Amino acid sequence: MDSGIKDAAQPVEAAAVMRLLPARPRLLAVGEPTHGEDVLLELRNELFRQLVEQEGHRAIAIESDCLMGLVVDDYVTSGTGTLEQVMRTGFSHGFGASAANRELVRWMRAHNEERPASEHVRFAGFDGPLEMTGPGSPRQALTALHGYLAAHGDAGLLPCAAETLDGLLGADDRWTNPAATMDAAQSVGQSAEARELRLLADDLATLLDVQAPALIAASSRDDWDRARLYGRTATGLMRYHFWMADTSPSRVSRLMGLRDSMMAANLLAVAERGPAMVHAHNRHLQRDKSVIQLAGLPLEWWSAGAIVRAHLGENYAFLATALGTIRHRGVDVPPPDTVEGLLYALPEDRHVVDARRLAAALGDARPVRPRASPYYGYLPLDPAHLDEYEGIVFVRDLPSGQSPSYDRVVS
Repeated sequence: MDSGIKDAAQPVEAAAVMRLLPARPRLLAVGEPTHGEDVLLELRNELFRQLVEQEGHRAIAIESDCLMGLVVDDYVTSGTGTLEQVMRTGFSHGFGASAANRELVRWMRAHNEERPASEHVRFAGFDGPLEMTGPGSPRQALTALHGYLAAHGDAGLLPCAAETLDGLLGADDRWTNPAATMDAAQSVGQSAEARELRLLADDLATLLDVQAPALIAASSRDDWDRARLYGRTATGLMRYHFWMADTSPSRVSRLMGLRDSMMAANLLAVAERGPAMVHAHNRHLQRDKSVIQLAGLPLEWWSAGAIVRAHLGENYAFLATALGTIRHRGVDVPPPDTVEGLLYALPEDRHVVDARRLAAALGDARPVRPRASPYYGYLPLDPAHLDEYEGIVFVRDLPSGQSPSYDRVVS
């Protein structure tokens, strides 16, 4: 193995990661190439602990429902509820079944318990209320936003009464109909009621800025930030539902882009608080455009990472994670002319690699093809995009026996 490639590899530790970066970022994003592998989450947990203890990080954001994440944040900061309740109601996509996610929540609560609020670590979900079967109802976000404005703002500026929202929303199963995922005609997103709700959501969210000084004084900055989350989620969901009813060929690409746009807005809000670690699928955090084939259709959209990078510049840093083998998924030793194959030849089981040094060391000998994975749930590294990573976290081999209850999510 070329000495330049060997020299590019370091232990997966916070200090080694920070040495890869030209400046301390507001958001340090660490991706995963597949979901459902607790080994990767355990590695995330250890890195986050080091970032908190050595680098002053104060938050972690993961690819989970942003509204459900409030349950986790309340628990880790104030002890609201129980750990069992939080794992059951604080995560989407089945991620509450993960032992590593449970350990993350337990550690965050223990860390915060004896510290003042100014030193607390915070938790955020940054995905929208979106499952593989489709988007959630906008009821929670809209009613919580309206309730905050009614309690702390000028009630005379509200565009409608709470009863009006309730009537327009109707039954929640209208919004969560899984058939609408594949059949636009099943969506209520362009009904007269949905169009009216979309306008009201925009008016309500705008009031948060119009009345910001009074609202923050009457409640708190934390409460106002939470209301902004309700506002982003309400407008984002109404927009998503609207385009669920679209029948054009660009429907799915647009929906993919809208999801990542919602993610990006939540990440930018996390960045306002200070240095944070972000963890999600590589595809959501990468800086290049996402391109996939689905049912024979080419789909393209900008990822959340690409959008955030456009806003934050070097205040956003991304480390992709790659794997050697996932034998219980039929993913065997990678071919030597792939990035994963080159990293697999290194002796260490886990390391972080300076991606740009790796690209320079490869030079003209850079692998010409990405790895082909027999498991659809694994996203291989594309050698054409090495220069767009700050680093690569590589795990040589994964053990078998992962939990099937949250393994179903691809990205």
